[in-house]
Amino acid sequence: MGRCPACDAWGTLVEEVASARVELAPTLALGSAPVPIAEVGVDAAERRSTGVEELDRVLGGGLVPGSVTLLAGEPGMGKSTLLLQSLGAMAAAGLRCLLVTAEESPAQVRMRAERVGALADNLLVAGATDLNHVIAHAEAVAPDVLAIDSIQTVVDPDRPGAPGSVTQVRDCAYRLVQLAKERGLATLLVGHVTKEGTVAGPRVLEHIVDTVLSFDGDRGHSLRLLRALKHRFGSTQELGLFDMTSEGLECVPDASARFLVDRRPGVAGSAVAAVLEGARPVMVEVQALVVPSNAPAPRRSGSGIDAQRLSMLLAVLAQRAEVNMMQHDVYGSIAGGLRVTEPGLDLALALAAAGARTGRAAPERQVVVGELGLGGEVRSVPQLERRLAEAARLGFETALVPPGTPDQPGIQVLPVGDLREAVALGLIRADPGFAAVS
Repeated sequence: MGRCPACDAWGTLVEEVASARVELAPTLALGSAPVPIAEVGVDAAERRSTGVEELDRVLGGGLVPGSVTLLAGEPGMGKSTLLLQSLGAMAAAGLRCLLVTAEESPAQVRMRAERVGALADNLLVAGATDLNHVIAHAEAVAPDVLAIDSIQTVVDPDRPGAPGSVTQVRDCAYRLVQLAKERGLATLLVGHVTKEGTVAGPRVLEHIVDTVLSFDGDRGHSLRLLRALKHRFGSTQELGLFDMTSEGLECVPDASARFLVDRRPGVAGSAVAAVLEGARPVMVEVQALVVPSNAPAPRRSGSGIDAQRLSMLLAVLAQRAEVNMMQHDVYGSIAGGLRVTEPGLDLALALAAAGARTGRAAPERQVVVGELGLGGEVRSVPQLERRLAEAARLGFETALVPPGTPDQPGIQVLPVGDLREAVALGLIRADPGFAAVS
């Protein structure tokens, strides 16, 4: 049967040979008797820093012994580079690390390690694709951290299927998770993604590991983003930022300065928004471009933003603030390659679109934060104080905020109740280089 009757997919069925099961009397392993939860020791679960600040931020402080972390991303994003840099830093700190490379030769890994500065005596490299050899290396070396690049190229010769098949990926992952739990071995697995952006292999792969990290970015930018899609030991809201350079990945500790470095103030169609990525407040430049269109359905296109959200905000602008763009193509963008989905961006995006339509620019030292309702009202967003404190640190002088926001030190708070008031107060200067559109 070539087609699965459950999901209608072709070529996904594989043969599994049932093994004979030997029924044994149930027994309890030594030390496995139930104990009160308050008496369970946690000393062995202390986190170990990876030596990479942004990776530690996403992991909540580092790797937990016995945990299994899956690092997934598109080809060329820098997964192997990030893995090698973190292993090199941990090895330099005294941890014994073993990297099993199933895609590259040890010589290729050595060349990359020299380029990114990851040469360390405690970092051991072995080339193997046979799962039995991988486990044998781990038992012989007894490392503190085991890394495998990648799980889709490891094969168990005792199981059917080719490397990367559903059966192979599932069974290899099960055995590696079992090894990690039994020996308290922090394990890192590199995984491929499909063309849809999901982790390749069976869905069970994401369920059995403790942490799933997504490493992605725009190929046209050097910025790389690290997010936790699943994390049993901490929050999934943190964001790690890296710059891809010729010498490897560099952490971006000051994200706001990174996204505002090329900003040109005084240009119509631009506003600075205070958004929240995890627990980190970030200042980003929101840009909009409005051009006339003769098409019956003008375009609404977004880069780094939700195009449907942009269409909704344009409808609110037309209905509640009398800024009509029904005969214009509108393009919205987040400068720098970041993608923002939180509603705190609404007011800044609406102001940028209104400025692009009317030719008025926002003040240079103004930051905008707030969610917009369909009635045009400006709504509050979480952690306003932290956002405004970050804006004050960067030298912003005024902030358009929702009503009821308390005064903040270092920045003038300008509450606005609705979108009409925000457009009147937040766009005050004409752009001399603006070309009027009808």
